Amino acid sequence: MTPHLLLTLAAYLAGSIPTSHWVARGFYGKDLRTEGSGNLGATNVYRVLGWAAALPVLLVDIAKGWAPAALFPLLTPGASPAWAVAYGAAAIAGHVFSFWVGFKGGKGVATSCGVFLALAPWAALIGFGVWAGAVYSTGYVSVGSILAAIALPVALLFTQYRGGPALPAFAAGLGLFIVWAHRGNIRRLLKGEEPRFGKRAG
Repeated sequence: MTPHLLLTLAAYLAGSIPTSHWVARGFYGKDLRTEGSGNLGATNVYRVLGWAAALPVLLVDIAKGWAPAALFPLLTPGASPAWAVAYGAAAIAGHVFSFWVGFKGGKGVATSCGVFLALAPWAALIGFGVWAGAVYSTGYVSVGSILAAIALPVALLFTQYRGGPALPAFAAGLGLFIVWAHRGNIRRLLKGEEPRFGKRAG
Protein backbone atom coordinates (compact mmCIF):
# COMPACT_ATOMS: atom_id res chain seq x y z
CA MET A 1 0.00 0.00 0.00
CA THR A 2 1.37 3.43 -0.96
CA PRO A 3 2.07 6.11 1.67
CA HIS A 4 -0.86 8.15 0.35
CA LEU A 5 -3.29 5.27 0.77
CA LEU A 6 -1.92 4.50 4.22
CA LEU A 7 -2.44 8.12 5.23
CA THR A 8 -5.96 8.05 3.77
CA LEU A 9 -6.71 4.99 5.89
CA ALA A 10 -5.19 6.72 8.92
CA ALA A 11 -7.39 9.76 8.25
CA TYR A 12 -10.48 7.55 8.17
CA LEU A 13 -9.44 5.91 11.44
CA ALA A 14 -8.88 9.31 13.06
CA GLY A 15 -12.27 10.52 11.87
CA SER A 16 -13.98 7.32 13.02
CA ILE A 17 -13.20 7.95 16.70
CA PRO A 18 -16.75 8.10 18.13
CA THR A 19 -16.08 10.99 20.49
CA SER A 20 -19.68 11.62 21.49
CA HIS A 21 -20.45 7.93 22.02
CA TRP A 22 -17.43 7.33 24.23
CA VAL A 23 -17.96 10.49 26.27
CA ALA A 24 -21.65 9.76 26.80
CA ARG A 25 -21.11 6.09 27.67
CA GLY A 26 -17.91 6.51 29.65
CA PHE A 27 -18.79 9.55 31.77
CA TYR A 28 -22.58 9.63 31.83
CA GLY A 29 -23.72 6.06 31.23
CA LYS A 30 -25.85 7.18 28.27
CA ASP A 31 -26.17 5.73 24.78
CA LEU A 32 -26.79 8.65 22.45
CA ARG A 33 -28.10 6.28 19.80
CA THR A 34 -31.22 5.92 21.94
CA GLU A 35 -31.32 9.44 23.39
CA GLY A 36 -32.45 12.74 21.89
CA SER A 37 -32.26 12.63 18.10
CA GLY A 38 -30.21 9.43 18.16
CA ASN A 39 -27.40 11.21 16.31
CA LEU A 40 -23.77 10.90 17.41
CA GLY A 41 -22.93 14.56 16.98
CA ALA A 42 -22.14 17.44 19.31
CA THR A 43 -25.62 18.95 18.98
CA ASN A 44 -27.26 15.82 20.35
CA VAL A 45 -24.64 15.67 23.12
CA TYR A 46 -25.67 19.19 24.11
CA ARG A 47 -29.37 18.38 24.05
CA VAL A 48 -28.95 15.26 26.17
CA LEU A 49 -25.99 16.09 28.41
CA GLY A 50 -25.38 19.86 28.23
CA TRP A 51 -22.41 22.08 27.38
CA ALA A 52 -19.92 20.44 29.74
CA ALA A 53 -20.08 17.30 27.61
CA ALA A 54 -20.78 18.91 24.23
CA LEU A 55 -17.88 21.39 24.11
CA PRO A 56 -15.01 18.85 24.33
CA VAL A 57 -16.84 16.59 21.87
CA LEU A 58 -17.17 19.50 19.44
CA LEU A 59 -13.49 20.43 19.74
CA VAL A 60 -12.30 16.86 19.21
CA ASP A 61 -14.63 16.39 16.24
CA ILE A 62 -13.22 19.55 14.64
CA ALA A 63 -9.66 18.36 15.34
CA LYS A 64 -10.43 15.00 13.70
CA GLY A 65 -10.90 16.85 10.42
CA TRP A 66 -8.23 19.51 10.85
CA ALA A 67 -5.30 17.23 11.71
CA PRO A 68 -5.39 14.92 8.65
CA ALA A 69 -5.97 17.79 6.20
CA ALA A 70 -3.34 20.07 7.76
CA LEU A 71 -0.66 17.67 8.95
CA PHE A 72 -0.73 14.54 6.80
CA PRO A 73 0.40 16.39 3.61
CA LEU A 74 3.57 17.38 5.48
CA LEU A 75 4.54 13.71 5.54
CA THR A 76 4.60 13.48 1.73
CA PRO A 77 6.20 16.72 0.46
CA GLY A 78 5.79 17.35 -3.24
CA ALA A 79 2.63 15.30 -3.56
CA SER A 80 -0.45 16.59 -5.35
CA PRO A 81 -2.42 19.06 -3.21
CA ALA A 82 -5.49 16.95 -3.94
CA TRP A 83 -4.24 14.44 -1.38
CA ALA A 84 -4.96 16.95 1.38
CA VAL A 85 -8.56 16.97 0.18
CA ALA A 86 -8.58 13.16 0.13
CA TYR A 87 -7.34 13.00 3.72
CA GLY A 88 -10.02 15.45 4.80
CA ALA A 89 -12.71 13.53 2.94
CA ALA A 90 -11.59 10.29 4.58
CA ALA A 91 -11.76 11.87 8.04
CA ILE A 92 -15.30 13.11 7.37
CA ALA A 93 -16.29 9.66 6.08
CA GLY A 94 -14.87 8.13 9.24
CA HIS A 95 -16.93 10.45 11.42
CA VAL A 96 -20.16 9.80 9.52
CA PHE A 97 -19.57 6.06 9.03
CA SER A 98 -17.58 5.00 12.10
CA PHE A 99 -16.80 1.27 12.25
CA TRP A 100 -16.73 1.54 16.05
CA VAL A 101 -20.50 2.05 16.16
CA GLY A 102 -21.81 -0.03 13.28
CA PHE A 103 -20.81 2.48 10.58
CA LYS A 104 -23.01 5.16 12.07
CA GLY A 105 -21.97 8.53 13.44
CA GLY A 106 -22.66 12.23 13.23
CA LYS A 107 -23.61 14.29 10.20
CA GLY A 108 -20.08 15.48 9.57
CA VAL A 109 -20.55 19.21 10.11
CA ALA A 110 -17.96 19.71 12.87
CA THR A 111 -15.37 17.45 11.21
CA SER A 112 -15.97 19.22 7.88
CA CYS A 113 -15.38 22.51 9.68
CA GLY A 114 -12.00 21.20 10.79
CA VAL A 115 -11.07 20.17 7.25
CA PHE A 116 -11.91 23.58 5.84
CA LEU A 117 -10.19 25.40 8.68
CA ALA A 118 -7.06 23.59 7.50
CA LEU A 119 -7.52 24.07 3.75
CA ALA A 120 -9.68 27.19 3.36
CA PRO A 121 -9.78 29.10 6.67
CA TRP A 122 -11.43 32.24 5.27
CA ALA A 123 -14.19 30.24 3.60
CA ALA A 124 -14.60 28.26 6.82
CA LEU A 125 -15.01 31.48 8.80
CA ILE A 126 -17.62 32.71 6.32
CA GLY A 127 -19.44 29.39 6.67
CA PHE A 128 -19.30 29.71 10.45
CA GLY A 129 -20.69 33.23 10.22
CA VAL A 130 -23.59 31.96 8.13
CA TRP A 131 -24.16 29.12 10.59
CA ALA A 132 -24.06 31.42 13.64
CA GLY A 133 -26.32 34.00 12.02
CA ALA A 134 -28.86 31.38 11.00
CA VAL A 135 -28.88 29.68 14.40
CA TYR A 136 -29.21 33.04 16.18
CA SER A 137 -32.04 34.24 13.94
CA THR A 138 -34.02 30.98 13.65
CA GLY A 139 -33.01 28.98 16.71
CA TYR A 140 -32.37 25.87 14.62
CA VAL A 141 -28.90 24.29 14.41
CA SER A 142 -30.03 22.25 11.42
CA VAL A 143 -30.91 25.39 9.45
CA GLY A 144 -27.50 26.87 10.26
CA SER A 145 -25.72 23.68 9.18
CA ILE A 146 -27.63 23.44 5.89
CA LEU A 147 -27.09 27.11 5.00
CA ALA A 148 -23.40 26.94 5.93
CA ALA A 149 -22.95 23.85 3.75
CA ILE A 150 -24.49 25.75 0.83
CA ALA A 151 -22.50 28.92 1.51
CA LEU A 152 -19.10 27.21 1.74
CA PRO A 153 -18.62 26.36 -1.96
CA VAL A 154 -19.69 29.90 -2.86
CA ALA A 155 -17.20 31.38 -0.38
CA LEU A 156 -14.40 29.44 -2.08
CA LEU A 157 -15.00 31.49 -5.23
CA PHE A 158 -13.86 34.63 -3.41
CA THR A 159 -11.17 33.37 -1.01
CA GLN A 160 -7.83 31.62 -1.14
CA TYR A 161 -7.55 27.92 -0.39
CA ARG A 162 -5.27 24.89 -0.58
CA GLY A 163 -6.04 21.60 -2.26
CA GLY A 164 -6.16 22.74 -5.87
CA PRO A 165 -9.25 22.39 -8.07
CA ALA A 166 -10.30 19.30 -6.13
CA LEU A 167 -11.41 21.40 -3.16
CA PRO A 168 -14.27 23.37 -4.78
CA ALA A 169 -15.62 20.17 -6.33
CA PHE A 170 -15.38 18.40 -3.00
CA ALA A 171 -17.04 21.34 -1.20
CA ALA A 172 -19.98 21.22 -3.61
CA GLY A 173 -20.42 17.48 -3.15
CA LEU A 174 -20.04 17.77 0.60
CA GLY A 175 -22.68 20.50 0.69
CA LEU A 176 -25.14 18.24 -1.10
CA PHE A 177 -24.33 15.39 1.27
CA ILE A 178 -24.84 17.53 4.37
CA VAL A 179 -28.20 18.72 3.07
CA TRP A 180 -29.14 15.09 2.41
CA ALA A 181 -27.91 14.05 5.87
CA HIS A 182 -30.32 16.62 7.35
CA ARG A 183 -33.33 15.29 5.46
CA GLY A 184 -34.94 14.16 8.73
CA ASN A 185 -34.42 17.63 10.19
CA ILE A 186 -35.98 19.17 7.08
CA ARG A 187 -39.05 16.97 7.50
CA ARG A 188 -39.34 17.98 11.16
CA LEU A 189 -38.91 21.65 10.24
CA LEU A 190 -41.75 21.41 7.75
CA LYS A 191 -43.94 19.79 10.42
CA GLY A 192 -42.90 22.30 13.09
CA GLU A 193 -41.39 19.51 15.20
CA GLU A 194 -37.69 20.39 15.04
CA PRO A 195 -36.29 21.30 18.50
CA ARG A 196 -34.71 24.72 18.81
CA PHE A 197 -31.16 25.27 20.00
CA GLY A 198 -31.03 25.69 23.77
CA LYS A 199 -33.82 23.23 24.41
CA ARG A 200 -32.41 20.17 26.15
CA ALA A 201 -33.98 16.74 26.29
CA GLY A 202 -35.62 15.71 29.55
